[in-house]
Amino acid sequence: MTTGFFMDERCFWHAGGNYAFTMPVGGLVQPLAAGGLPENPETKRRLRNLMEVTGLMAELDVRSAAPASREDLLRVHPAAYLDDFKRLSDAGGGELGLRTPFAAGGFEIAALSAGLSIAAVEAVAKGDLDNAYALSRPPGHHALPDFPNGFCLLANIAIAIEAAKAKGLVRRVAVLDWDVHHGNGTEAIFYDRDDVLTISLHQEGNYPLDTGALADRGDGAGAGYNINLPMHAGSGHTAYLHALDRVVIPALDAYQPDMIIVACGFDASIVDPLARMQATAETFAEMTQRIKAVAQKLCGGKLVLVHEGGYSEAYVPFCGHATIAALADSDITAPDPHAKNFRIRQPSPAFDAFLRASIDDMAQELNL
Repeated sequence: MTTGFFMDERCFWHAGGNYAFTMPVGGLVQPLAAGGLPENPETKRRLRNLMEVTGLMAELDVRSAAPASREDLLRVHPAAYLDDFKRLSDAGGGELGLRTPFAAGGFEIAALSAGLSIAAVEAVAKGDLDNAYALSRPPGHHALPDFPNGFCLLANIAIAIEAAKAKGLVRRVAVLDWDVHHGNGTEAIFYDRDDVLTISLHQEGNYPLDTGALADRGDGAGAGYNINLPMHAGSGHTAYLHALDRVVIPALDAYQPDMIIVACGFDASIVDPLARMQATAETFAEMTQRIKAVAQKLCGGKLVLVHEGGYSEAYVPFCGHATIAALADSDITAPDPHAKNFRIRQPSPAFDAFLRASIDDMAQELNL
C-alpha cells in the first residue's frame, strides 16, 4: 500500500511571541530559558527526524503542497477575519483571538498548513494514495471561523473537507478527534450539518472549558451528528481502546462515511504537559490500527490523519512514529524506551473498571 506523508519545512518556522507556558512574559512572569508557547516546532521536527533515522520515511510517499487559496479559506472563514489576519501578518505579526500569536509571514504559513491537509485529503479521495498523514502546523481543530484559539489560526480539517466537497470528491465525512482537548472548532463549523459526523474524545474539563459536553449532539439537520466523549483524567490505554470499541466504531458503522479523517493529537500521552491522561505510543498505534480496519470496511480504506496537538518533545516522536508505522503497515519500529515504565503506571484494575463503566454509561446516553 502507499501512505502519503505531507510536510513542509516552512511549517516548522511558524513562531509565536515571548511566552512562558501560555502567559505573556512581563511583570512577574519571567522568560523561560527555552521560552515560548508549548506549541513549538520541536515535537514535529523530532518526529520527522526519528522517521528519517529509522528508515520509515523512505517507505512513505513524501510530498509538500501548495498553500490553501483564498477561495479555499473563504469556504470556512469570513473575508473580514482573513483580511485582519493577513494585515497583521504583513505588519510583522501579533496575536489574534485567544493566545494565538504569530510572527511575520504567519498568514502564509497557516495557509500552507491548511494546504497540506487539503492535498492529503484530495490525494486519498482520488485514490492516488491509500491513506495519508499531514504534518500540519499550526494546528487547526480549535479555530472557529472568526476566532482563533488554542494555538489554531485556520481550521485545517474543515478547510480540507470543504475543498474536497467543492470538487465532488467526498459526500459524507467522519472526523474523529482524539486530541486530548475538545475539537470545538470542527464541532462548531459542522454543528448544524449531517454531511459531516464529528466525534471528539477529550479529557473532561481541560480545554476549552465551556465546550465538549456529552449533551451537545448537534442542531437542526446536524442533530445527532456530533458526539462528545468527555473522558475522566487518568484514562489510559484500556480506556481509550474501550472508547473506540464502545462509541467510535459503532458510530462510524452507523454513519457509513466516504472518508474518515482523524484529528491526531498526541497530547493524551502519559507525559504531556497540557493534559492528565495516560495513553502511550502503543495506545496510538492500536487506535490507528482499529480505525484503519474500520475505514477498510466502510470506505475502501480512505483514511487521513492530520496532526494537531502533543507537547512532549521527548515522547511525541515515539507516539507519532508508532502511529505512522501502523498507518503504513510498516515493520519498521522505534521501540518506546519508556514502554515498561508506562505500563506499570497505567490505571489500577479497579480504576480502569470505573473508567470503562463511565464510557459504557455515556454510550448508553448516546444510544450506541
